[in-house]
Amino acid sequence: MREPALLIFAVALQIIGCLFFVVPIIFGFFGISLRPAPWQIYEIMELISALALVIGLIMSLRLFNRSRVERDHAKLALKRASSAFGEVLEERFHEWQLSAAERDVAMFLIKGSSTAEIADMRNTSEGTIKAQNAAIYKKAGVTGKTQLLSLFVEDLFEKNEQD
Repeated sequence: MREPALLIFAVALQIIGCLFFVVPIIFGFFGISLRPAPWQIYEIMELISALALVIGLIMSLRLFNRSRVERDHAKLALKRASSAFGEVLEERFHEWQLSAAERDVAMFLIKGSSTAEIADMRNTSEGTIKAQNAAIYKKAGVTGKTQLLSLFVEDLFEKNEQD
């Protein structure tokens, strides 16, 4: 698995094994008769085919296990990143002294919601949301949604570099 030559060798064995069984079937289907091979060669080809199947099975199991381990690592990394992002959000919201309503609106902004969508979700007017947006931007020292999000992304990268 670590060596490309081993992988190429294993695949070549599998191709040979496959051809050993498939070619006579295809020829038979088209009515082409093949001269039977001597039994010694036939036995050797069967052994090579069986070896190829075993190698293929082992390779498949190892690849499956590796992909499972990589998936688990990715899940853990995502969980850590999610947790770290939540910590960064809470730190900033506390630092900026956002009210509960402003925190909700800020979360919707970070998720990419529009003013109309936020107003609809919070059952309030767009004017109220615009006023809350302005208050959030002022407290954060930014001029818009993109700059607000970039603050959190920068904080997240700084937090990862410290860890």
